[in-house]
Amino acid sequence: MIKKILDKNPYQLIATAAFIDLFILCVCWEWLISPLRPGGSWLILKGIPLLFAIPGIWKGRVYTMQWASMLILLYTTEGLVRIVETGTNFWLALLETILSTIGFVCLLMHLKPIKKEAKALKKAAAE
Repeated sequence: MIKKILDKNPYQLIATAAFIDLFILCVCWEWLISPLRPGGSWLILKGIPLLFAIPGIWKGRVYTMQWASMLILLYTTEGLVRIVETGTNFWLALLETILSTIGFVCLLMHLKPIKKEAKALKKAAAE
């Protein structure tokens, strides 16, 4: 089990961890820590799209990583919008922005050599 984890690309591992942490943050933020309404809000559902991306990122599926890199920008945007709030929400928004940025950058870093190789293969096939 540990060998399987160590064989994965470090960017892939960090991106997976960032998505998992971001899901946990979204659920805890909107349900327990600082919900919009006492007792929680429907905004807790914003974490669900992350659940669809996590297995594909963990398995190294390029297509999943591509759409997940676009999806995570929504969480970056939300974090940047809500960072102007005060108190606990400021810190949660800052954490959301940091986690989503880390996930985004790691996905791009993992996909960069894959895309470069695909372009080279396409160019070689065209010649």
